[in-house]
Formats: sequence, C-alpha cells, structure tokens
Amino acid sequence: MSDQVQSRPANVTGDEAPLTKSEKRALAKAAKAKAAAAKRRRQALAGAFAGLAVIAVIVIAFIALDNTGKDDPADNGVASDPGVSAPADPGAPGAQPPANAEFPPLPEGADPALGQKPVAAKGTGEVTKLTPTILIDGTGPAAQAGQQISVNYVGVTYADGKEFDSSWSRSEPFAFQLGVGQVIPGWDQGLVGAKVGSRIQLDIPAALAYGENPANGAPGGTLRFVVDVLGVQ
Repeated sequence: MSDQVQSRPANVTGDEAPLTKSEKRALAKAAKAKAAAAKRRRQALAGAFAGLAVIAVIVIAFIALDNTGKDDPADNGVASDPGVSAPADPGAPGAQPPANAEFPPLPEGADPALGQKPVAAKGTGEVTKLTPTILIDGTGPAAQAGQQISVNYVGVTYADGKEFDSSWSRSEPFAFQLGVGQVIPGWDQGLVGAKVGSRIQLDIPAALAYGENPANGAPGGTLRFVVDVLGVQ
C-alpha cells in the first residue's frame, strides 16, 4: 500500500471535496513517517562517515608508531642529544661496564689472571693485625688516600672460607674514595700504595672490619678479602 493518502474524488461541481479530520490525520501521519525515515537515513550516513574517520585515525597512528625509531641516530650508537657525553671508559675508576661489555674491564698490560675470579680460602692461625699479601704485583700507579679506586673483590670469613660478598657475583667492579671512611678501615689502610693491576689478599682483624658481633647483618670476626686493583684516579 502506498504511504501517500489519495485525495478524495471531486464533487459534482468539479471542485475537490474538503478532507475529513481522519484524512488530515492520515496525511500528517504519513508526512511524519516520511520525515522520520529521512532522518534515519541521515543518521546512518553520519554514523558511516564517523566510522571511516575512526578507522583512518587508527591507520595513521599505526603508521606513525611503525616509523618511530627508524633512522634514529641512537640506533647507530651515536648520542642524539649533543649534550650527552660519550660512554665512559669501562676501565676508568668508578665506571660501571655496560651489560654487553666484557667483564672484568682489565687495565692495560694487566696480568690475564685478573680476568678470573680468585679463590679466597680460609685462613690459619690468629690474625692480630692487618696483613696485606701481594698475590700479583701490578705495574700501574699506586693508589693514594683521597683517590677514587676501582676494584674487584671476594670476601670470605677467615675461619671457614665462607663467601659473604663478591663484586664478581654482580659482574661489576666496586668504586670508592680511598681513605675517607667509605669502606671498612682494613680496606682504607690496606689498599694505600696498592698498584693498578695488583691482586692483594687482605687479612683483616675484627677491629678493622665489622667487629666481632655486628648487629647490622654484616659478617663478624676476622675477614679475608682478595682484591684486584683495576684503576685509580
């Protein structure tokens, strides 16, 4: 059935007869339905255009993300910020080697034995004073109080040789300022004069280490350290 309401037949005079109230309501209803259908079509078109716009934004975002990092100077190892300095020399005192660097960073001309973790065995006898023992005599400059020194080390309890700390387990040297109290007195005193490239055994009585019964979880009693001197500055 057509959604248009047909007009009434002409009367005997040839003029179109007036519409009844029911016919007027029918015409109004049909016009309203037609307008509603047109509105729905416009809304559908608007929704379709909005969907296309969202898809376009997503595509552009993916393209932008895909291009991120391409041709980045940092990918070639060159700092993109001119204010950022080049990576530190891994052999320099206090420098922490990058994850892909060879460990340990040995000083030039060092004995290759410094490339292997030393064995720190338990001691014998009583240690009444600080006792440094040179295991490998280096040829570099001697460390002085106040200098920054970089070392590898293994620490064990003297009585049983049980390891309690080691820079080797972290795969990074330890750096500190010598002679200013940043480390135990046995280190501050025992490493003064140690030459770069040396491996030194330090037998340290409790009084120059952490004491007999430290409360902070540190090892008590006499301690033995084997220390490799990697650099001073």
